[in-house]
Amino acid sequence: MVIIVTSEKNRVVKELYNETLKSIQAVIPLEAEIGKAKVLQESLTIPFGVLIEVTGDVQGTLVLKANDGLFGSIGEAMFGMPLEGEMLHSFSGELGNMIAGSMSTGIYEKGLETDITSPLVTSDGDKVLENFQQAIQVELTYETIGKMEIALLIHT
Repeated sequence: MVIIVTSEKNRVVKELYNETLKSIQAVIPLEAEIGKAKVLQESLTIPFGVLIEVTGDVQGTLVLKANDGLFGSIGEAMFGMPLEGEMLHSFSGELGNMIAGSMSTGIYEKGLETDITSPLVTSDGDKVLENFQQAIQVELTYETIGKMEIALLIHT
C-alpha cells in the first residue's frame, strides 16, 4: 500500500470522481445532467441507496443515493421491464457493482491500486454515514425519472 501525501491524495480523489462519472455514463443508458460537485462537510443520510467500500491506495465509500423508483426506472431502461421488491433490491446492488467495477478498472489503468467490496443496498430507513475525512457529492438529473446523488467519501 502506498502512503499518499495531500496533493497526491487530492489527485487520487479527483481521478476516482472522474472515473465514477465515466462509469455511470457508460453503464446507465440514460442521459443525465451532471450538477456541480460540492464538498460535503456533514453526515450523509441515505433512505435508499447502494454503498460500496473502496480499498487500496485510498480508503473510502462510493454511495449511489436515490429513491427506489429511480433505481426501478433505470432497471426498466436497461432490461425493458419494471423491477420491484427483491428484484429491485438485487438490481440496485448489481448496478452499484457495475459502476464501481468499471471505476476500479479505470483507476487501475491510471496506475492506482483499488479494490471494491460487494455492494450493500440500504432500503430500510435513514442510514447515516459520517466519520470521513473528505467527501465529494454530485447530483445527476435524469429528465424523465428524477435525481440521483453520487458521493465519494474518503476515510484515509
